[in-house]
Amino acid sequence: MTYGSETWSLTVGLIRRLRVTQRAMERAMLGVSLRDRIRNVEIRRRTKVTDIAQRVAKLKWQWARHIVRRKDGRWGPKVLEWQPRTGKRSVGRPPTRWTDDIKRVAGSRWIQAAQNRGTWNSYGVPSSTFQKTYVQQWTSIG
Repeated sequence: MTYGSETWSLTVGLIRRLRVTQRAMERAMLGVSLRDRIRNVEIRRRTKVTDIAQRVAKLKWQWARHIVRRKDGRWGPKVLEWQPRTGKRSVGRPPTRWTDDIKRVAGSRWIQAAQNRGTWNSYGVPSSTFQKTYVQQWTSIG
C-alpha cells in the first residue's frame, strides 16, 4: 500500500483515505465486520500493524535525504530547486507541493542541511526530534 509513497504530496485528505483503507484491510485480516462494532484501537492492538501515516511520513523523510544527496546528474535534485516561469497564477489556494511539509519541520534551508550528512542525521535519526515532529504531524490527523 505504501509503494511509491515517498513521492506523494502528503495532505490531510490523502492520510485520511489511507487510514480508512488500512482499517478496512485490518478488519478483513481479522474477519471482523463493521457490524461487529469493534473499535479501531482494539483492531490495531490485535493486528499489531504500524499506522500507515507514520510509515508513509518516515519513508518520505528518508527519501528526501536520499534524493538531495544524489550527484549523478539525475533529475531528482534538479526538480527540487526548479522555479516555475512567472506569469498568471490560477485562482485559489496553490496545490500542496512535495517539499511543503518537509520545509515546515526542517526549515526552508532543508536542502543544504541534507547535503551535510551530520546536520541531516541530527534531523533524521529515529530518536531525532525533527523526524518525530515530522511523523507526529501526520499521526495526529484523523
